[in-house]
Amino acid sequence: MVKTYVFGHKNPDSDSITSSLVMANLERELGNADAKAYRLGSLNKETEFILSYLDMEAPVLLETVEDRANVILVDHNSPAESVDNLENAKILKVVDHHKLALETSYPLSLRFEPVGCTETILCKLYEENGVEITKEIATLMLSAIISDTLLLKSPTTTEEDKIAVEKLAKIAEIDYEEYGMEMLKAGTDISDCSVDEILSLDAKQIDFKDVKSIVNQVNTVDIDEVMEMKEDLEAGMEEIINDEDLDLFMLLITDIVNSNSQVIVLGKESSLVEKAYDVELDDNTVLLVGVVSRKKQVVPIMTKHA
Repeated sequence: MVKTYVFGHKNPDSDSITSSLVMANLERELGNADAKAYRLGSLNKETEFILSYLDMEAPVLLETVEDRANVILVDHNSPAESVDNLENAKILKVVDHHKLALETSYPLSLRFEPVGCTETILCKLYEENGVEITKEIATLMLSAIISDTLLLKSPTTTEEDKIAVEKLAKIAEIDYEEYGMEMLKAGTDISDCSVDEILSLDAKQIDFKDVKSIVNQVNTVDIDEVMEMKEDLEAGMEEIINDEDLDLFMLLITDIVNSNSQVIVLGKESSLVEKAYDVELDDNTVLLVGVVSRKKQVVPIMTKHA
């Protein structure tokens, strides 16, 4: 059989990594014996915590795929966020909770739902196909939903995410609130990260109409601790702006406990943030009260005002 590559987006988060593992397992259970999970970047500390908890190996790092290889995309569908030579592959399936950004010249299987996490969709796919959700698979799914919804506090959270969490927590035999907070806190430890690593941890190129932008998000339990690095972070952001000819770089430093984000903004279009949120930047920064979701509280608002 032809090998099937299953992978999430570049700069992978916990949903991207766990969904790759969960989807590859589902494919194998359904008869695609050569389906294998891969990753398009380094693990973050939160994902390391999850895999360590389960004593699991990380997916193999993937640089490119073979020409005409079969691929399954999870937690993304934009070619800009995918493997570099995606155009040479045959996309069999996509399972995602983001907006559609993919065009192909051939039919394929698509499963998109407006939920908080790809794993919520995968939980349904296991049930629809009569495939057992084991304790290990349940823990992977549960961890990703907790991550993407910030313990069900993010505005991206849906009732379906909540139902899935309750169901999966029982299978995994986990107190999801206690486990979830421990997991999220593990992911906020950037004490041994370089500035370059911080600025690439969860960076996404998101163009607001004609405004070429990068929006990066770093979760923390102490905004002040991260802001102590402000000068170095700004220097790194300026370098990226120059190298990639950006109009705007937004760094959201998100407090996962109090559900606010301190944002550092640089670039010739930085005033777009002031316009969008009706705030005034002070030394390139401002606190955005209640803003925790890039997808729901940054992209649509910034695009509307661009």
